[in-house]
Amino acid sequence: MNLETELEIYLRARVTLIVLVTAEEERALEVVKRVCEKANRSCLTWDMAEGFQFLHSGPRGGSTPPTAKDPMTALEQVEKYPVDEAVFVFKDFHECWPGSAIKRKMRNVAQRLKFTRKSLLVTTPSSKVPDELRDEAVVIDLPPPGPEELEEVLEKLARTPGVKMKLTPLGREKLIQAAKGLTSSQAQRVFAKAIVTDGTLDDRGIDLVTQEKKQVIRESEALEFYSSAETPEDVGGLGVLKQWLRLRERAFTHEAREYGLPTPKGIALIGIPGTGKSLTAKMVANLWRLPLLRLDAGALFGPLVGESEERTRRALRITETVAPCVLWVDEMEKAFAFGYGDAGTSQRVFSTILTWMQEKTAPVFVVATANNIAGLPPELIRKGRFDEVFFLDLPTYEERREIFAVHLRKRRRIPQDYDLDRLAAESEGYTGAEIEQAVIDAMFE
Repeated sequence: MNLETELEIYLRARVTLIVLVTAEEERALEVVKRVCEKANRSCLTWDMAEGFQFLHSGPRGGSTPPTAKDPMTALEQVEKYPVDEAVFVFKDFHECWPGSAIKRKMRNVAQRLKFTRKSLLVTTPSSKVPDELRDEAVVIDLPPPGPEELEEVLEKLARTPGVKMKLTPLGREKLIQAAKGLTSSQAQRVFAKAIVTDGTLDDRGIDLVTQEKKQVIRESEALEFYSSAETPEDVGGLGVLKQWLRLRERAFTHEAREYGLPTPKGIALIGIPGTGKSLTAKMVANLWRLPLLRLDAGALFGPLVGESEERTRRALRITETVAPCVLWVDEMEKAFAFGYGDAGTSQRVFSTILTWMQEKTAPVFVVATANNIAGLPPELIRKGRFDEVFFLDLPTYEERREIFAVHLRKRRRIPQDYDLDRLAAESEGYTGAEIEQAVIDAMFE
């Protein structure tokens, strides 16, 4: 059920106090206005700066709104307003809640309005409702704009004189996907920024939108945004894994959904330290042009009772907000190691993440890495939570040769100038990380 339908049902059911949680006040007012126009209801807004203003006058709304500059008078005017079918939108009214008299007055008004067709609607960025009003209030969250709304934002910008757009159909879809999780204003701002930066809006704007998501991710202490530049050419070997990833590159597109393919859930990379597990996580994000988030399991745990579970839920909620994205859980056998002196907190956090991985519907691709499979509970790596489990072993002769070439190119050397066959033969038993360090040490020598 979308917000417009839900709000319409609550108004018809004569719910007298609705709290709409959102930072997008302008978009919220547009939704309320559409609902009131459809139902022929009068709609007035009130704030401490400008008092009452008509949002939609309705058939019997009159031409002059009531006068009230303070919250107590404003609530009194709601009761006195002559039109029965009316919605009163109080902007940022949560700032007035600390006053006990205001809370009591709002509760009285909400109770008396049950015998009318009037409703109070509070727009606020905070979901905290005073205990005194919880029984009277219905709390609704305004979700971020969906693909259709973001498409409208892009279309409005495209109609602006002087704006040039050269987006391919796939690039347009990926740009809209990249903007998911941003507010309408943020999306419009970053689209305009891309146009001003490059002179036109094309497929290069996808990376700029991804960078803008850093602002959203900063809200969570347990998530870090990684700017990934690694390509499949930067990862030596792992041919089977690269082929698996390329086959699923278009899995987040509308074409894949129409064909009936589900969104990939994730992969578990298990193996010897230094074989490229973390590098692969960064490569996936860059290959699929998706933002890369790293879950810092240590930052999930807080000192207060219930704080760890709340941090976990908030981090997962933000991850879904910026989806589609890649969520990187590094060294998960250490991240989810159960403690014996934490009163079961680590088990509850692990259980929350486990359930989310199984039930999530948002396009979040989880890349989990681990060095020791014996440290992982069997319920974590079963099919359903991960699409595939890959074991990364010591590189073969051919892979070692390729890894040497990668690191020589990275340091502005020409691989053909070196005896790669001998280097690969001499480095038997080396991991990828050890080969990299050998190249660096040789350059110092």
